[in-house]
Amino acid sequence: MVTDQQVRRLFKLVQTENNFGIAAAKTGLDEKTARKYRKRGKLPSELEKQHTWRTREDPFDDVWQGIKSMLEINPGLEAKTIFEDLQRKNPGQFSDGQLRTLQRSIKSWRASAGPPKEVFFTQVHKPGQLAQSDFTRMNKIGVTIGGHPFDHMIYHFVLTYSNWETGTICFSESFESLSQGLQNALWKLGGVPEMHRTDCLTTAVQKTDHPEEFTRRYKDLLDYYGVNGCKTNPASPHENGDVEQRHYRFKKALDQALLLRGSRDFTDRNEYDQFLHKLIRQLNAGRKDRFLQEQAVLRRLPKGRIDSCKKMTVTVGPSSTIRANKNVYSVDSRLIGESIKIRLYMEHLEIWHGQKRVDTLPRLRGEDKHTINYRHIIDSLVRKPGAFENYRYRNDLFPTSRFRIAYDSLKKRHALPRAAKQYLNILYLAARKNETEVDDVLRVLIDRNMEITDEQVEALMQSNESVPPATEVHIPAVDLTCYDQLLQEVALC
Repeated sequence: MVTDQQVRRLFKLVQTENNFGIAAAKTGLDEKTARKYRKRGKLPSELEKQHTWRTREDPFDDVWQGIKSMLEINPGLEAKTIFEDLQRKNPGQFSDGQLRTLQRSIKSWRASAGPPKEVFFTQVHKPGQLAQSDFTRMNKIGVTIGGHPFDHMIYHFVLTYSNWETGTICFSESFESLSQGLQNALWKLGGVPEMHRTDCLTTAVQKTDHPEEFTRRYKDLLDYYGVNGCKTNPASPHENGDVEQRHYRFKKALDQALLLRGSRDFTDRNEYDQFLHKLIRQLNAGRKDRFLQEQAVLRRLPKGRIDSCKKMTVTVGPSSTIRANKNVYSVDSRLIGESIKIRLYMEHLEIWHGQKRVDTLPRLRGEDKHTINYRHIIDSLVRKPGAFENYRYRNDLFPTSRFRIAYDSLKKRHALPRAAKQYLNILYLAARKNETEVDDVLRVLIDRNMEITDEQVEALMQSNESVPPATEVHIPAVDLTCYDQLLQEVALC
């Protein structure tokens, strides 16, 4: 088959070669064929006749009007759905191999007579004008911390002109995560863009029937930094296209960086955080020129940051617990009946009484969860051991699996009241002295198959007997005599 490239070369060689046969040979063409193309002065593609006729009868001619009616009423119908419907209504008339024919016909109809498609209008970005941000889940990357899966998200911030980006690790799309992530980005950026766009985050954007566009807390945050807020329309992620595209490219770059590293496991979160920031610096290195243009027109930052926390005032209930953002937390029993202030941050909450911070607790992720610190309530439980067995949050009172094994062992040997009392004495010992030491003593008693009692635990702790580390495992030597005898028996057979 003669190609356009061969004929183009022939036309050039004819101008330089004295012998036409040599020119034809150099292009790999027969001399007679070469003369035909020189005479016509056209390329093979220009001489081809357009194929406008059908080589076989259209099997869907008889039902095409019905197909068109279905597409006009429901433009979203897929060709496969229509084809399967035709097979049901006309048994044996259409074979599976004709699906592709119908798909081509419907595609052609949509391109010529179907409904108009949505047009995406390319925008001209200006330096310092617009920043976009969004949350993206990172679980599929497969990062682990100390061998355990690290389920997290990234608050991703992008300048649309230069594509300069940064990110903050977070665990939910809460306002606290949004506030901390946005402020981290602005202070790292060193200035404030004119506008900031998000999608329809419930923590930032009001429902469509609400008179206000943004929530009060988000509006206050924007006003503090002097940023004009804007949002995308519902179900229109392309309106936040820059940050959506950066999600994909950032995850791909992170995946490649982890492959080069040779491991997705990190010693601690700080090591992973540093790895992310190093990757982001590398990604931003190629955007320096356009970023400098952005920096030149950014607005000034305010004098300082504002707290990225939600403040609330609650009264500690008789169970020594509080409820914050639909989750239950225990506090010191001394605060029962007292009015306390809670500062709810992205990853922790602070308990304030008067003008003093009295405790800091890790924030629970999600809703309807609870965390009970046995140290907060152990004094009362020791006096009321009968309340332990049916305590609503009893499972939180087993700091490690060995404490649970100890309680189950006590229940097998003693009646319930006595078993609960002895276990609570062990727990009291952990609260007043050292939980790790108590856990080590329980491990020794379990390994030695010794009876577990509160007196035994306390006696072992006071004896100062050296406790072997948990990693010290003794495996007896394997006796291979039986295996040798078996081999001998097989050989004799």
